[in-house]
Amino acid sequence: MAGPGIVVVASFVTLYLAVKSNDGLVAEDYYKQGLAINRVLDRETLARTLGIAATAAITSDRVVVDLKSVADLPSGIRVTLTHPTRAGMDQSVLLHGIGGRYQGALSSVIPGTWLVVISDEANTWRVSSDIHLPEQKEINIVPAVAAQH
Repeated sequence: MAGPGIVVVASFVTLYLAVKSNDGLVAEDYYKQGLAINRVLDRETLARTLGIAATAAITSDRVVVDLKSVADLPSGIRVTLTHPTRAGMDQSVLLHGIGGRYQGALSSVIPGTWLVVISDEANTWRVSSDIHLPEQKEINIVPAVAAQH
């Protein structure tokens, strides 16, 4: 009788945890997030149209971006580093540059995989790529190719 009794108690504990815990994977505003994805794709498409390509060199405390474009280069760009599991480590810096070279200081960047997003100050276009620090010192970033519908 002890075996089935333990199973019954364990099932009630599991039921309690399922009801009381936050799912976390299901977003309350999934529709808004879907619309945001479409805006990201539009910004990547614009970057491709403008022929934007970047080379980013990132160390633990500094970022240097060389930007190329068939259009006029902006006076400033925003570089955002996003860690996949540690949101508190994410950072965004505004860089000003001359002749396509932008550089600036970062807060301490820990080793690991980071998403690097480069956009203009008005956030009308963007390019992004992953970097594995400290193994990769430099990455080339071009706009993602849009999926065919």
